[in-house]
Amino acid sequence: MIATELIADGLSLMLFGMGFVFLFLAILVLATTAMSTIVNRFYPQTISTSGSDPAGCSSPACDQEELIAAISGAIQMHRTRTSQSAKCQ
Repeated sequence: MIATELIADGLSLMLFGMGFVFLFLAILVLATTAMSTIVNRFYPQTISTSGSDPAGCSSPACDQEELIAAISGAIQMHRTRTSQSAKCQ
């Protein structure tokens, strides 16, 4: 084969591969959009207008307290597991 034929074959293979990937991604976007539309049609989101969340606290201070409690619990769990694994060795 001549070098120009090899280059032409390489370019055509590259364009075919890139076209296939582009087509696949376009179909994926369309499928995701269609599924989102279907889900939103049959299961619409309900917006609460009562002004309070189910936990009874909607202030940023409550969010901070919940965050601190979650972090403290995670640290305690980590320390417990670390001390148990140290005893086993």
